[in-house]
Amino acid sequence: MGLNRRDFFKYVTAAGAALAGSDRSAHAWQSRAPSDPVGCLVDLTRCIGCRKCEEACNRVNGLPEPDHGFEDLTVLDRKRRPDERAYTVVNRYTSGIIDERDQLVPTFVKLQCMHCQDPACASACIVGALTKKDNGTVHYDVTRCIGCRYCMVACPFEIPAYEYHDPITPRVMKCTFCYERVQSENKLPGCAEICPVEAITFGRRSDLLAVAHQRIKGNPGRYVDHIYGEKEVGGTSWMYLSAVPFGRLGFNTLPETPMPRLAETIQHRLFSYLWSPIVLFGMLGGVMWASKDKGDRAGNGNQGGER
Repeated sequence: MGLNRRDFFKYVTAAGAALAGSDRSAHAWQSRAPSDPVGCLVDLTRCIGCRKCEEACNRVNGLPEPDHGFEDLTVLDRKRRPDERAYTVVNRYTSGIIDERDQLVPTFVKLQCMHCQDPACASACIVGALTKKDNGTVHYDVTRCIGCRYCMVACPFEIPAYEYHDPITPRVMKCTFCYERVQSENKLPGCAEICPVEAITFGRRSDLLAVAHQRIKGNPGRYVDHIYGEKEVGGTSWMYLSAVPFGRLGFNTLPETPMPRLAETIQHRLFSYLWSPIVLFGMLGGVMWASKDKGDRAGNGNQGGER
């Protein structure tokens, strides 16, 4: 007895439903975030926009000299993003706050890789060039990178940059969290070490969160009641305090769910069973079969019309 198209799609649909519904609890997504990594707390009410953090980052990482010197504050007149030549930048925002002299008070925002607890870039990397280290760093291994740039697409903060100008050995460029300094030399990240007003505090993430909550509780008129990075996309190793709502300072509004959770769950559902690719390709084959049969009927109809 032959198998018609209706029966074929009925069986494929039933098989797909069984796959999606089977053994959900046994294969639930698991976070790979370290238990208590290091991190940095940036207090934007203290930042004065001096760009010393940019200068230290440039020196520590051996990056190219900028087009404008670090003492040139006119670069703050335009919004900038980290790129292949600068791992961190400072931007200035006018938030509408007026001081006792009736002058607008600017807010300066340091921007760099957030070093997510469950990084989407590492989840998207098909060769393991990006990994989450136990100390919290999202580490890049240039020897593994194949230049696919999936990390750039996956990052919810739009941070990784690519050396398009280098056709031979291009790299993905982003903040390293001064991994060697922190891990091997027991030093602070360059930006945290140089900050003249202590706007950047380095320490264990749990301790930084305690400090941040205490500052908000102790001076509620100074801060908005939100620690950016505490929960966004599952939490990040860089966190912020501000006197101004973060949406007015260029920060993305993001969900609390880690970005890799949905993508990795779907991947697991599809490929955790030997026969699931067979179902997938069977469905594709069915679509091709139906399209071909429809085309054949249309061709026969045209021939009949010509008679």
